[in-house]
Amino acid sequence: MAKTKTNYTGADVADFINSYADSEQKKADSFRLIELMQEWSGFEPKMWGPSIIGFGNYHYKYASGHEGDAPVLGFSPRKAAFSLYVYSETEKSKTLIANLGKFKMSKACIYVKKLSDIDTSVLKEMCMESIQYINEHHECACREN
Repeated sequence: MAKTKTNYTGADVADFINSYADSEQKKADSFRLIELMQEWSGFEPKMWGPSIIGFGNYHYKYASGHEGDAPVLGFSPRKAAFSLYVYSETEKSKTLIANLGKFKMSKACIYVKKLSDIDTSVLKEMCMESIQYINEHHECACREN
């Protein structure tokens, strides 16, 4: 079975942003996302893999037998867009995302060009919904908060 690539690394988050984000806007938005996600989750930011900033952690296990650990909330300031790892497919999240703003989406990842393209109050509700979902369905550090 393949080993999960996204693991906690211990790398410095600020150093990562300062060296990886390719514009001052992306750096500013990254530091603002850190403030918001830290406030919403109650967890300090930590590096997961080479380019994901995560908050908290949980253990997942799929029916296939694949299992691992992942951040409860997270993002990456990728070149084309921010990748936001904050979505759990619940009825409430499906309703909320319609009001998020300008974004693209894959199965579980939301892509945003810049923070001003979205409504951060809606993002907060989506993050809180995701935390609740993960808490109810996985072994989660969020139970301690």
